[in-house]
Amino acid sequence: MSIIPQMLGATLTSGKTISYGGCMSQLFFFMIPGAEMVLFTTMAYDSYVAICFPLCYSGIMNHRTCVALLSIIMAIAMTNSVHTGSILRMTFCGPNAIDHFFCEIPPLLALSCSPIRINEVMMYIADITLAVGDFTLTCISYGFIIAAIPGIHAAEGKRKAFSMCSSHLIVVSLYYLPVIYSYICPAPSDTLEREVVTALYTLVTLTLNPIVYSFQNKEM
Repeated sequence: MSIIPQMLGATLTSGKTISYGGCMSQLFFFMIPGAEMVLFTTMAYDSYVAICFPLCYSGIMNHRTCVALLSIIMAIAMTNSVHTGSILRMTFCGPNAIDHFFCEIPPLLALSCSPIRINEVMMYIADITLAVGDFTLTCISYGFIIAAIPGIHAAEGKRKAFSMCSSHLIVVSLYYLPVIYSYICPAPSDTLEREVVTALYTLVTLTLNPIVYSFQNKEM
């Protein structure tokens, strides 16, 4: 959400510049929603409990559990924003043209004339923990759900379970796979390719979320 206003402004006007403070602010608010990965994992766990243990759902997902999960998400969001602090300590003494459409860590590291080894290690640790870890936990939850669906006797119950899982898996795939490709795989040399992949998890997923989730809502 922090990317779209700046992008719209650059599209509607001829100016394609951003101040140093604006760049760091954009990076900060972009890194906080990294906890969206943990939110996806939490949603998968919620679906797992609802489908596999429907009679125990209210007892398992009680108010205390929801508050604890929300606290974990917020704590990870604030911890993930520490990347902005590490970027602020860096020195930029070369060209100031970002080869990207917004302020993201890899393009900023490419412009730095300070040692970036620690930043790269922090980035890989965070990505492996959040992206790969959460994606694995999400897949495990939906693996149990898929295994449990054949045991649902009512056809309507199977349809609802499949609808809920399919819509969530579409959003998860559109978000996780580009993130893993962008941050963990070697950076593509083609600028257009990198921007297209980045747009998938920054713009496309945000736009498609309401549409995909509305598939399971008959009132939409």
